[in-house]
Amino acid sequence: MVTEEETPLLAPVTIGVSSCLLGEPVRYDGGHKHDRYITDILGRYFRFLPVCPEVGCGLPVPREAMRLEGDPANPRLVTHGSRRDLTDLMQAYSTKMLSELEAADLCGFIFKKGSPSSGLFRVKVYNAGIPAKSGSGIFAAAVARHFPLLPLEEEGRLNDPIIRENFIERVFCYRRWKDFLASDPSLGHLVAFHTAHKLLMMAHCPEIYRAMGALVAHGRQLPTGELLLKYEELFMKGLARHATIKKNTNVLQHLMGYFKRRLSTEEKEELQEVIDQYHEQQVPLIVPLTLIKHYVAKYDESYLKGQVYLSPHPAQLMLSNHV
Repeated sequence: MVTEEETPLLAPVTIGVSSCLLGEPVRYDGGHKHDRYITDILGRYFRFLPVCPEVGCGLPVPREAMRLEGDPANPRLVTHGSRRDLTDLMQAYSTKMLSELEAADLCGFIFKKGSPSSGLFRVKVYNAGIPAKSGSGIFAAAVARHFPLLPLEEEGRLNDPIIRENFIERVFCYRRWKDFLASDPSLGHLVAFHTAHKLLMMAHCPEIYRAMGALVAHGRQLPTGELLLKYEELFMKGLARHATIKKNTNVLQHLMGYFKRRLSTEEKEELQEVIDQYHEQQVPLIVPLTLIKHYVAKYDESYLKGQVYLSPHPAQLMLSNHV
């Protein structure tokens, strides 16, 4: 069975995190927004790189509150009372920090929601005194532009089990991909990587999986560097599509097909029943997966043992228990 213990990652899984979410007192009022899920649960598996762009660009703690104003696509960062425009200062810091983040080998980033510097989605942008949740913090927007394939999220959205699983799954997949690149891979190695991620990609986006397969099939027609870049883009974009009950059910049925000649009539009926129960949202995904893993081990199904879909992240995170 594929597990993190049996297939250890070659490098630490490093993610950037807004410093206040780690309990650091860096907010404008001298406080923090410590998120226990991040530090106590994710902290067991990830190494954190704390970033506070407001302190990083030289502002004190405490400091005057600020907000975004003007054009949501290109907002200005302005303090509330003194009306000091901090846009250029924040943009200069962002440019400098992006170089440091490149060297940090990041596999993801968790931002503080609503922050005019670090909010990723629906940050308030004021125009004529009227706020609209239509912008992104200046630093967060710079990171998103510079690292278009990097898994990015806000801490508030991680309360949604589907978004949480998708983000964490992408982080671990990105680490595996980076480890793969570090191994100086050949086309044959790419075929093996693609094969191991087949069912996972089918659960996320069958259309992109087919495009990845076509790319690999014609891999000899491209320089290795270009091939790997194109594959990485498809791989991460495909994973960003959320797996759904319908797509997972199709994958589970596909998995069941590997045992058609091995399972007894009773075993087939039991497996089909739990797949149907998952499809009807009566049980979480972990239920059919656990039964399938049992049959993989019982019948020593070597191909399925190599499928990342069966264990894309540490079981202790219990992500498939909720979806």
